[in-house]
Amino acid sequence: MAVVGLVLALPEFSGKISFMAPRILIVDDDPDMVELLRLVLTEASFSVSTATTGKEALRKVQRSPPDLMVLDLLLPGMNGFSVCEQLRRNPATASVPILMITVLPGEFPRLVGVEAGANAYLNKPFRMEEFLSCVSDLVGRPDVASEVLAGLPDLAASEAFPILPETQAAPETFLRLGSQA
Repeated sequence: MAVVGLVLALPEFSGKISFMAPRILIVDDDPDMVELLRLVLTEASFSVSTATTGKEALRKVQRSPPDLMVLDLLLPGMNGFSVCEQLRRNPATASVPILMITVLPGEFPRLVGVEAGANAYLNKPFRMEEFLSCVSDLVGRPDVASEVLAGLPDLAASEAFPILPETQAAPETFLRLGSQA
């Protein structure tokens, strides 16, 4: 009795699983902050869009709700609290996770932000590790923070990182984000 071998022709597997990159909307009127966050989030394989006002953010979210909104509180025209409240009142946008960021000191802005519907809140300046940890928790990708932080020294030393020149002096430390308020 002869054993006949069966050979299956399977498509070649590259080892990479394709997925849609989570979409993040950064809403801040500080162009340096927007560029820094955009750069870091893009490095983390997120799809990033930006808005500089609350009204622009609301229009973008109505057209295509992101997987996460990073929302500054101090915006021209409509502040971040109002943007958050409007998103939470609309059933189509009520579930969009919101990470609020601000230079406002103290506990009061944090409490108002949580009451308005923010899922997380960070005070500027914050450590990049803290920011990426919040982002990864809110989009359900716990691997993001460690993967990106491992690459930050190279990123900080590159020519594409002119926003915070002090990071080039000590790229192994966490980046501190500041605002010229």
